Amino acid sequence: MSPAPKTIAVIGAGPAGLMLAEILSAHGYRVDIYDRMASVARKFLMAGRGGLNLTHSEPLAAFIGRYGNRATQVKPTIEAFTPKDLRDWADALGAETFVGSSGRVFPKALKASPLLRAWLKRLEAQGVRFHLRHAWTGWADNALVFAHGDKTVEVRPDIIVLALGGASWPKLGSDGGWTDILGARGVEIAPLKAANMGFTVTWSEHFRDRFAGEPLKPIALTYEGRVRKGELMLTRQGIEGGAVYAHAAALRDTIARKGSATLLIDLKPELSEAQIVNKLSRGAKNDSLSNKLRKTLNLSPAAIALLRETGQEITPALIKAAPVTLTGAQALERAISSAGGIRFDAVTPDYELKALPGTYAIGEMLDWEAPTGGYLLQACFSQAVWTARAILKR
Repeated sequence: MSPAPKTIAVIGAGPAGLMLAEILSAHGYRVDIYDRMASVARKFLMAGRGGLNLTHSEPLAAFIGRYGNRATQVKPTIEAFTPKDLRDWADALGAETFVGSSGRVFPKALKASPLLRAWLKRLEAQGVRFHLRHAWTGWADNALVFAHGDKTVEVRPDIIVLALGGASWPKLGSDGGWTDILGARGVEIAPLKAANMGFTVTWSEHFRDRFAGEPLKPIALTYEGRVRKGELMLTRQGIEGGAVYAHAAALRDTIARKGSATLLIDLKPELSEAQIVNKLSRGAKNDSLSNKLRKTLNLSPAAIALLRETGQEITPALIKAAPVTLTGAQALERAISSAGGIRFDAVTPDYELKALPGTYAIGEMLDWEAPTGGYLLQACFSQAVWTARAILKR
């Protein structure tokens, strides 16, 4: 008589939990997925509204460098399940991908729902069972405990995988409540904080009322000697957008230490300072400065107003490096993702919790962060594949 298959409880029905469930169920494990929400992958679906940026096409070494001071820890998992592997997986689900002009990778449908539907169909065919509206509350006598309506549900799986996400956008399911549960069990946790968020700027009333909601593009942002090209959005509170998020970790940490940080905005990254001087010299002599900036450099009214907000004389040098002082970071609940979480010292190389043998943690629960651009999702998928393979070997 053959032994009963191993039972796996996955807590969290986001991309990391679903990917791990797919691999283990395909190898004969009985997998049950628990989630406190009424449907799966809520944040994944929200990301799909922006096109669903799955990963990035840049060379692997540069890709891994995007994880900053956690690149060393993340590197083995990305190499084990690369951006190409992720694209092949999506293509096999019928969600054929393409590379955008910025190097980012999207499904051709430019949304998450078709991919998710095909994915769930595969999981159900492999016997994965979903238990929704099950809020994990911890353990009782070594059993996992869930609140399900007015009932308490207890389960005793062979292996537990936690994929509960961080604490950004809690209304979509990830509220960081697991930090107290695991902390009480001796798991070392770095405080959760906002990542990939906007920042506050003390705009003048005129600027705030007139230009909130206006984009600045293409621009380049410089902070601590690092340059990121892209675009940003002006808001009533300050700035946000892809180019801002690329510097978010360093800006956030500086503001925490010093109370503010100064970001330099290059409003014409395609031109040198000398080229700007040359173009301005060709403007009509009777034109106002605003008209010259608009006609010769194609600067938008919002860009010109931003230069005036600095309080400095508008010169070619200022156009190439307009300083903007950031006074605060957007709150965690409004950030795209979160930093902090389970410290890498608290897990084995396979992401098994040292304080809780047989329990693993993957995805945003761990103490790493990455900018937007596909890096967040790629790492979650890669860690899920890495840990699933480790479980298969044990």
